[in-house]
Amino acid sequence: MSVDAAVIGSGPNGLAAAIALAQAGHSVRVHEAEPTIGGGARSAELTLPGFIHDICSAIHPLGASSRFFRSLPLAQHGLEWIHPDIPLAHPLDDGTAVALYRSIDETTAGLGTDGPAYRRLVEPLATRWDTLLGEVQQPMVHIPRHPLLLARFGLAGLLPATVAARWFFKGARARALLAGVAAHSFLPLDAPLTTTFVLLLGVSAHAAGWPLPRGGTQRIADALVSYLRSLGGEIITNNRVESLEQLGPARAYLFDTSPRGLERIAGGRLPASYRDALKRYRYGPGVFKVDWALSGPVPWRAPQCRRAGTVHLGGTLEEIAAGEKEIANGGHPERPFVLVAQQSVFDPSRAPAGKHTLWTYCHVPNGSTVDMTKRIEGQIERFAPGFGQLVLDRRVQDTREVEAHNANYIGGDISAGWHGGMQLIFRPVWSLDPYATPARDLYLCSAATPPGGGVHGMCGYNAARSALRRVFAQT
Repeated sequence: MSVDAAVIGSGPNGLAAAIALAQAGHSVRVHEAEPTIGGGARSAELTLPGFIHDICSAIHPLGASSRFFRSLPLAQHGLEWIHPDIPLAHPLDDGTAVALYRSIDETTAGLGTDGPAYRRLVEPLATRWDTLLGEVQQPMVHIPRHPLLLARFGLAGLLPATVAARWFFKGARARALLAGVAAHSFLPLDAPLTTTFVLLLGVSAHAAGWPLPRGGTQRIADALVSYLRSLGGEIITNNRVESLEQLGPARAYLFDTSPRGLERIAGGRLPASYRDALKRYRYGPGVFKVDWALSGPVPWRAPQCRRAGTVHLGGTLEEIAAGEKEIANGGHPERPFVLVAQQSVFDPSRAPAGKHTLWTYCHVPNGSTVDMTKRIEGQIERFAPGFGQLVLDRRVQDTREVEAHNANYIGGDISAGWHGGMQLIFRPVWSLDPYATPARDLYLCSAATPPGGGVHGMCGYNAARSALRRVFAQT
């Protein structure tokens, strides 16, 4: 049966696109290759029965901030955000940790003489967070409504994180905190634009928090699907799309896929020049992921880490920068930067009574098959001696398994594309409308379009707006 719009992929962006189209009065069908919906927003018992692990995304600063998600009645469809006591802690070798609190005052108090500089950097952006999001969560090429605010964000964001850390801060604690947040870029910290990630993620901690969904990240996808169905939308799972002919007639087709997937499925519907541009799209480093079932909470030496939803393991600015540079050069650091989420500390539904889960990954070169388990565990033991005695079970995923769980994660790249150079701004190709393709009925709505990675749905929403204008003559 024909529909107005067919969406390929049920990640948060695909579901957001489907919802935006359904809200505009159009019939929508979503096609998902896997047995479960959600893309990067899925959860499962990866280790032992009763231990609920997030398969990819875990902590959601941009989800809580998302202008589109906040416009939807997701709480009525089962989504509940939990805010950890401390959004982020970054332990150091002296047994202390620098913490990023919801409160700017509390954060600055822990930064000593760097506190005033930190406040000057983030407070003007935090107080106008919603306005700033209105500028950055849309195609980068647009006429800004708030040019001075965007300039304040953009000029600082252009800096390499290593330059920004030494320019703004004098002490090792503030520099380490900045380095850990900058490492979310998957880039060497001396690369331009890495401070953009510091500003977006760091400011979001103060303005919206770094929350987790009660019951698992799957609850985000479940709430989106529930709302979509209330609007009349359809979902088909176990339906891997290999060609447009499988989908039947539709006025618009929206791809929550990698550029490689769009090129493969759309085939001859796209001009050769555009297909070549999609083939040139560059993918970034991958991840090596380890999930644990634990007999108790992680025995962090620093008390702030025991109260934090997210923990960054990597030590000083210099150590993190050296490790990320080694990955960019194809190597595997002995002491990798490790991202840790300890959801069960704040959400008892994630594990049996008294037990805990732990979610981690480190960066590796794209397509790497090197086993990083011992190196990750070494970093945890470094800041939480005795951790190994708590391990009941573990589940390891290298880049091949990460891609097997989600075909968009080429070579284990969970960001759906390299963030370096102009590709951070112009993705997947240079275009005033990056969601539209040369074929009027074909659109890309994945994280390979602005504003990029993260569970926020804005790529899908923006793509749907493009399709509404071009295909359905709606604004």
